[in-house]
Amino acid sequence: MAGVNPYIRKVEAVRTDRPFTVTFVDEETGATTEVRVDATLPLGRLGLEGSLLDIAEAAGVEINHSCGGVCACSTCHVYVTAGGKTCPPATEDEEDQLDKAPALTTDSRLACQCVPDGTQDLTVRIPKWNRNQVKEGHH
Repeated sequence: MAGVNPYIRKVEAVRTDRPFTVTFVDEETGATTEVRVDATLPLGRLGLEGSLLDIAEAAGVEINHSCGGVCACSTCHVYVTAGGKTCPPATEDEEDQLDKAPALTTDSRLACQCVPDGTQDLTVRIPKWNRNQVKEGHH
C-alpha cells in the first residue's frame, strides 16, 4: 500500500543513479541486515518511492508502519546513525509526526519519508519498541 498523504507537502528527494547499501540494525534481536539498493527505484511498496521503509519492506526487514507509510503517524520512527546527510531534511509535516514519537534524537527520522540519494551508504537502527506486538494471522 504505497501512497502519499494528499494533505502534506511532498518530499523533494533526489533519485539515486548509483548503487548504495543500507544496513538495518534491529535493536530487539540484534540482527543486522545489509541491503544493496540499485538505481531501479522506485520499489513502490510502502512510503515514498525509495524511502527507507520502501527499501526495508522490499528486503523483508520489519519496520512498524501503522498508517501505511503516508506520514500520518510516527510508528516508523528510526534512527539514521550513518549517512543521514544523504537524505533531504525532514519536512515540517515529518517533524510534526516525529514530535509524537518516543525517544527522539538528532538521528530520528520517519522511515516512510526519508529517501536517501545514494551518495553514501547508510546505517539505520530500528528501535526495539518499534514493534507491532499484535498482528493478525493469515486468513
